[in-house]
Amino acid sequence: MAKKYIILDTETTGVGELDRVIQLGYVVLGAKEIEVHNEFNSCDVPISFGAMEVHGITPEMIEGKTTIQETKAYKRLLELNSNDNYMIIHNAPFDLGMLKKEGFNNEMQVIDTLRVAKHILPDEDAHRLQYFRYKFELYKEEKKEADALGVEVKAHDAIGDVLILKLLLSKLREIVQEKYPSENPVQKMVELTSTPILISTFKFGKHKGKTLQEVSQSDAGYLRWMLSSMDNLDADLKYSINMVLGS
Repeated sequence: MAKKYIILDTETTGVGELDRVIQLGYVVLGAKEIEVHNEFNSCDVPISFGAMEVHGITPEMIEGKTTIQETKAYKRLLELNSNDNYMIIHNAPFDLGMLKKEGFNNEMQVIDTLRVAKHILPDEDAHRLQYFRYKFELYKEEKKEADALGVEVKAHDAIGDVLILKLLLSKLREIVQEKYPSENPVQKMVELTSTPILISTFKFGKHKGKTLQEVSQSDAGYLRWMLSSMDNLDADLKYSINMVLGS
């Protein structure tokens, strides 16, 4: 059976612990025909105004809809949930965490395009999907892509973001192939997704703009304090601090 590539995005009631999925959109590549799934669903959690500001989904748009578990999109995702297939998401922990609340435990190999981009394009000003939409001029191609699949592109809409992500995936694959010519680019992206990212420069706080290496020589105590006292310290930053401290 041919491997399938599921490029996915969700929209949610918010980003908190109690928030839930209200739109599931994805395309399935790898078969003869591309599958497109894009469905709204209802849930018991009200949509926050901050979330509405981002994705434009109002309570009226999901009123009377089925639960996510009853949608065709969710049921098909369960059928595709095999280690033979690949799940491609931008910032995978967020969407997979949200889907887990809905009873979906991912078994597919994961390519997180956010993490891949941070590895291979470390000096970019940002790594957000919309940033790359303009950086790589993906917006020039998305109308053609949307027409081919019969969907409408809207920023921050689940299926709109999926189309941009599909174009970004192709671009990242090209760069990975250039950087690692002897390796399978898809498997390399899977590997990069789970590989810690070495952060070189502080982007916040009193040492903003300085390299971790500089701070390790001038204020190593601060780095040790970060490791011991900051409970929510980003895993990649923790890894990077340990590296410069030689821990």
